[in-house]
Amino acid sequence: MTRHDLRGPAPHGARRRALARLGVWALVGAGWNGSAVAAAGVAAGSAAAARTAGAAAAPTVDVWKSPTCGCCKDWIAHLRDAGFEVRAHDTGNTAARVRLGMPEKYGSCHTAQVAGYVLEGHVPAQDVRRLLATRPAALGLAVPGMPVGSPGMDGPEYGGRRDPYDVLLVRRDGGATVFRSVR
Repeated sequence: MTRHDLRGPAPHGARRRALARLGVWALVGAGWNGSAVAAAGVAAGSAAAARTAGAAAAPTVDVWKSPTCGCCKDWIAHLRDAGFEVRAHDTGNTAARVRLGMPEKYGSCHTAQVAGYVLEGHVPAQDVRRLLATRPAALGLAVPGMPVGSPGMDGPEYGGRRDPYDVLLVRRDGGATVFRSVR
């Protein structure tokens, strides 16, 4: 990444993913500007140190999905934009959901695993980060179904529609509580 790549308006797409891989996006957040990025890079000591710090902050997410599901690909892009490394397995998610112990009643179109937790459906990256920071005794998080407006279900084809939904903290006994309500 060159210095020129760090200038301009708030980063999106490939530039944002590149910054996230360097660990810079998380340091700068919404207060984006080139000087802040430069300061963050200097504070980190080097780009290599920033990459190492970013990798430690966001472990790899393994995602099982259909090879043809567009919303799953969009959810993966959402995670990558948030700084997560993602490995996609285009084998479907039913067997993974069963193997990982996520009850079918919380099912969606993709199942993931990160740092020992199961993620089912269109779970926002901010909730994954909170889960990893708080480390509750739980199976993982689920957004059952495919609510419009959730990450991956928020493209232009939905015309800006945003349906309310809950992110559930799923216990190992199969019960769940609301982790966060999105309204």
